[in-house]
Amino acid sequence: MKRLTRLDAHPTVVAMRAVAPVPPPDVLDAAELRALCMAAGAEDVGFVEIERPALADQVVDITAAFPHPRALISFVMRTNREAVRSPARSVGNLEFSQTYDRTNEVARRIVTALQDRGVRALNPSVGFPMELQDWPGKIWVVSHKPVAVEAGLGRMGIHRNVIHPRFGNFVLLATLVIDTPVSAYDRPLDYNPCLECKLCVAACPTGAISTTGEFDFSACASHNYREFLTGFGDWVENVASSSSPRDYREKVSDPETVSMWQSLAFGPQYKAAYCVSVCPAGSDVIGPYLQDRRAHLDDVVKPLQDKVETVYVVAGSDAEAYVPRRFPHKRVQRAGLGIRPSSIESFVVGMPLLFQRGAAARLDARYHLVFSGSEAREVTVEIRRGTLTVTDGLHGRPDLRLDADAGTWVRFLGGRASLPLA
Repeated sequence: MKRLTRLDAHPTVVAMRAVAPVPPPDVLDAAELRALCMAAGAEDVGFVEIERPALADQVVDITAAFPHPRALISFVMRTNREAVRSPARSVGNLEFSQTYDRTNEVARRIVTALQDRGVRALNPSVGFPMELQDWPGKIWVVSHKPVAVEAGLGRMGIHRNVIHPRFGNFVLLATLVIDTPVSAYDRPLDYNPCLECKLCVAACPTGAISTTGEFDFSACASHNYREFLTGFGDWVENVASSSSPRDYREKVSDPETVSMWQSLAFGPQYKAAYCVSVCPAGSDVIGPYLQDRRAHLDDVVKPLQDKVETVYVVAGSDAEAYVPRRFPHKRVQRAGLGIRPSSIESFVVGMPLLFQRGAAARLDARYHLVFSGSEAREVTVEIRRGTLTVTDGLHGRPDLRLDADAGTWVRFLGGRASLPLA
């Protein structure tokens, strides 16, 4: 006779073994799952199998957070358009913040409903919190945009936002991971809702969006995300390096100080997001634009262009040259980007993000970077006609070769080492 253990005698175990177990479903019916998500508050939803080739680069990170993923649920929540369009950014930021909260709440309701049906599910954050111990590398569990595209919920516009076919870019995205396959999966849209009207190009205060499709990450991050991760680090350094209150006020204006307090107290505040504000795409959005494009320009685009405001730029950047040329009435203020590579890998990944096409327009060169020590790596960097290419390995004849210890190079980039003294 089997000897009973203390676990066998536990009341919970005894009660569970007294009833027949209800097995979890082998497959979730797509129609029923869609109805469940919509009942929980989602405004559109799509499903993607974890094996989708376009999402292969996400599988390792998703699996690290949630073992045995089988499918992804992507859904959208609408933002109120007029709030996002307002030149009073406090109004737009309140709308973003409240919709973030609503989206996370809907995600949690869906996960709870699935859990009650025996399906394991995970709802990573719509935005923050993130895995900041990995900063400045990849800090998100799942990339919502490519999942939404694969789920048929929109396509990426020239401004790098997902444009929903009905709601336009006035949406927030969420992704859920589940351990059960779905009976039918969605496919990407067969067209792009983006109108290629270039209003996002015209409205962006930093010139981050090019008419030919290039995107200047540093221009966007230094201004729009001034009170998020990067700008906060720069502000802290201003505080730490100030010798007195007067010295601090020479570096940081009173409005900047209280604005940072507001972001810390009520949630990070975007400085612009004008690319989202002016976008007329989407069947629910496009009507007034088609009826009177001039009115859309006068009522939506021009107030943002004409707004007198401070624009934060990195010293020597393309944005620093662009703002006074395009928007002479806006005040340019230099700001640190607050991004320091923590490894050779993050340095290599960061080069295309921080590359300045305008400043490099006349540069034609090839560099060989050879790193030794703790993170040995060989990289070829080519700059041709304002375009940067980074490839592993040493290719062609270099105009310059750099040999460096990996750890020393990373410390140098972070301002913690001097190359002549290294």
